[in-house]
Amino acid sequence: MNRRSSRTVTRARAMRAGAVATALAATLALGLPATASASASASASAPPTTQGIHRQDAPAIRQVVLQGAVNARDLGGYGTYDGERVRYGLAYRADALNRTTDGDLSTLARLGLREVADFRTPLELQYDGPDRLPAGLAPTSHPVTDSGLYARMLAAIGSRDPATQDAMLGHGRAEALMRAEYQAFVSDPGARAEFGTVLKDLASARGPLLFHCTSGKDRTGWESYVLLRALGVPAATAQQDYLASNGFRAAADAALRAALKQSGTMRDPDLLIPLQEVRLDYLDAALDQLTALYGDLYGYLTQGLGLDLRDLAALRARLVT
Repeated sequence: MNRRSSRTVTRARAMRAGAVATALAATLALGLPATASASASASASAPPTTQGIHRQDAPAIRQVVLQGAVNARDLGGYGTYDGERVRYGLAYRADALNRTTDGDLSTLARLGLREVADFRTPLELQYDGPDRLPAGLAPTSHPVTDSGLYARMLAAIGSRDPATQDAMLGHGRAEALMRAEYQAFVSDPGARAEFGTVLKDLASARGPLLFHCTSGKDRTGWESYVLLRALGVPAATAQQDYLASNGFRAAADAALRAALKQSGTMRDPDLLIPLQEVRLDYLDAALDQLTALYGDLYGYLTQGLGLDLRDLAALRARLVT
C-alpha cells in the first residue's frame, strides 16, 4: 500500500471510529446495553460484513505470565457491540509489580510498554515498595483512594487478636468496606481525575499502557470495566473480565490465608475473603453511584472523567479493530 492509500485508510478509520463513538455515546446516554440501537445508528459507516453481527463471545483471556504478579493480562480480544474486537497488545491490567523477577522484567520488556500507571496510595507504596520495571521504564503515580481499606486490613491483621479482627471485618463489615470503596471510585474527585487521565493517555497513541493497583482487582477492575464499556464491549462481557480476577488470584490469596493461620496471626483468616475477592455486588455499588450522580455511563465518562467525543473516538480508533 502506498503512502497516499495509507493516509486514506487512516482517515476512513478515524471517521468510522468517530461515527461509532457518537452512536455509542447516544446509546450509553440512554442507559441501554451497547447492542442493537448503537449498531443501527452506526450502520451507514460499518462495512456490510459486520452489520448486525455481535461478536460478544469472550475469548480466552491472554494472561501475561509473571512470577512476581498473578493477575497480569491483556485487555484485548473482547468483541464489541458492532462486530469488532479490542486489539491485543495495547492495554494491559495487572496487580502490583514490586516483586517482579529478572525473568519477569524480560517478559515485560517484550510488551513494549510506554507507560505503567500505578493506582496505589502512598501507604501501599510504603509497605509494598515501588514497581520493579525494565530499564528505561518508570511508573507514573496515579493514586486512587481505597477509602482506608489497606490501613484497616493492616490494623486488623497486625492486632493478632481474634476479637479485634472479628469486630473490624466480621458480620458483613468487610463487605460494607468494599462497597464503600467502589462508591468512592465514582464520587471521589481525585479518583475520577486519575481514572480519566489514564484513559486519555490510552487514547493518545503513546504506545502500550499497563495500569495496576495492589491486587489488580478493584481500582484496576473498575478502570478495566469502564474502558471496555467505553469501547463498546457489552456489559456482560466486561463483567466476565472483572470477575476473572477471582480465578487468577485464588491460589495466592488462599496461600496468604493459610500462612496467617499457621503463624498464629489470624485464627479466622477467612475474614479476609470478602476483601480478597471481586463480587458483582461491589461492582453494582459503583454502578449505582454512577447512576445516582451522572445518570448513565456516558455522563460519567464525560462529566465525571472529563472525556469528550474526541477522546472516545480516539479510544475506539486506537484500541478497536
